[in-house]
Amino acid sequence: IDPLTVGELISLQEAAEYAGLTKASLNDYIKRGRLKAKKIGRFWVTTRAAVDEYLQSRSYENIPKKYRPESS
Repeated sequence: IDPLTVGELISLQEAAEYAGLTKASLNDYIKRGRLKAKKIGRFWVTTRAAVDEYLQSRSYENIPKKYRPESS
Protein backbone atom coordinates (compact mmCIF):
# COMPACT_ATOMS: atom_id res chain seq x y z
CA ILE A 1 0.00 0.00 0.00
CA ASP A 2 1.39 3.38 -0.98
CA PRO A 3 1.42 5.55 2.15
CA LEU A 4 0.71 8.62 0.03
CA THR A 5 -2.77 7.22 -0.61
CA VAL A 6 -3.56 6.74 3.10
CA GLY A 7 -5.16 9.67 4.89
CA GLU A 8 -5.10 13.32 3.98
CA LEU A 9 -2.17 15.16 2.46
CA ILE A 10 -0.30 17.43 4.86
CA SER A 11 2.30 20.13 4.28
CA LEU A 12 5.94 19.53 5.14
CA GLN A 13 5.56 22.00 8.00
CA GLU A 14 2.72 19.91 9.45
CA ALA A 15 4.72 16.73 8.87
CA ALA A 16 7.75 18.24 10.63
CA GLU A 17 5.64 19.17 13.66
CA TYR A 18 4.04 15.71 13.67
CA ALA A 19 7.41 13.93 13.50
CA GLY A 20 9.30 16.29 15.79
CA LEU A 21 11.79 17.01 13.01
CA THR A 22 12.69 20.09 11.01
CA LYS A 23 11.22 20.92 7.63
CA ALA A 24 14.78 21.02 6.23
CA SER A 25 15.41 17.47 7.46
CA LEU A 26 12.23 16.25 5.79
CA ASN A 27 13.26 17.95 2.52
CA ASP A 28 16.57 16.10 2.73
CA TYR A 29 14.83 12.75 3.36
CA ILE A 30 12.57 13.36 0.35
CA LYS A 31 15.58 14.08 -1.88
CA ARG A 32 17.27 10.89 -0.64
CA GLY A 33 14.13 8.87 -1.27
CA ARG A 34 13.68 8.01 2.41
CA LEU A 35 10.37 9.87 2.86
CA LYS A 36 7.58 9.49 0.34
CA ALA A 37 6.11 12.79 -0.76
CA LYS A 38 4.85 14.50 -3.89
CA LYS A 39 5.07 17.98 -5.24
CA ILE A 40 1.93 19.99 -5.86
CA GLY A 41 2.90 23.21 -7.57
CA ARG A 42 5.87 24.56 -5.60
CA PHE A 43 5.03 22.68 -2.41
CA TRP A 44 5.88 19.21 -1.17
CA VAL A 45 3.12 17.29 0.58
CA THR A 46 3.07 13.94 2.34
CA THR A 47 0.81 11.99 4.69
CA ARG A 48 1.08 10.97 8.33
CA ALA A 49 1.23 7.36 7.09
CA ALA A 50 4.33 8.18 5.00
CA VAL A 51 5.93 9.95 7.98
CA ASP A 52 5.12 6.96 10.22
CA GLU A 53 6.67 4.62 7.64
CA TYR A 54 9.84 6.72 7.57
CA LEU A 55 10.03 6.89 11.38
CA GLN A 56 9.56 3.11 11.59
CA SER A 57 12.44 2.66 9.12
CA ARG A 58 14.67 4.50 11.62
CA SER A 59 13.92 2.04 14.42
CA TYR A 60 16.87 0.17 15.92
CA GLU A 61 15.79 -3.20 14.50
CA ASN A 62 15.88 -1.80 10.96
CA ILE A 63 19.45 -0.51 11.21
CA PRO A 64 21.88 -3.04 9.69
CA LYS A 65 23.95 -4.67 12.45
CA LYS A 66 27.20 -3.27 11.09
CA TYR A 67 25.87 0.28 11.59
CA ARG A 68 24.38 -0.22 15.04
CA PRO A 69 26.26 1.30 17.95
CA GLU A 70 27.84 -1.32 20.19
CA SER A 71 26.07 -1.65 23.48
CA SER A 72 28.36 -1.47 26.48
